[in-house]
Amino acid sequence: MAAIRSDDPARPVATLRQRPDYLRAASAQRKSMPGFLLQARARGDADPAPVDLIRVGFTCSKKLGNAVARNRAKRRLRDIARAVVPAAGRPGWDYVLVGRPEVTANRDFADLRADLEAALAVIHDLPILPYRPRSKGKKPKAKA
Repeated sequence: MAAIRSDDPARPVATLRQRPDYLRAASAQRKSMPGFLLQARARGDADPAPVDLIRVGFTCSKKLGNAVARNRAKRRLRDIARAVVPAAGRPGWDYVLVGRPEVTANRDFADLRADLEAALAVIHDLPILPYRPRSKGKKPKAKA
């Protein structure tokens, strides 16, 4: 299992590689954010992965675009996971970040990072820091 480099050696982070791990995470908790979808699950005692290990997976479907767009989105998701998960993730948990079409590859990096921090806080029932995405202008009012 290849490890994602992290600054905190006390919290090892590894990448999910097997499809059954992704499927188990997909059937657990979900938190939708503007930049991506976070799927998370606490591993049980029956899971062979070490208890103190945090595992992260990344997926982007063809809805995101061609291979270049999908790879760019996954690279950005890996970078925010490398920055946030060792500090905010919990040992014994699996996380899967699913890219969103036309958003993940183009969203501001600071906003993606704030999205992940807020999603992990919601998943783990922690107090959420004020999340204020940068507005690009006023949204039109919905017509009744």
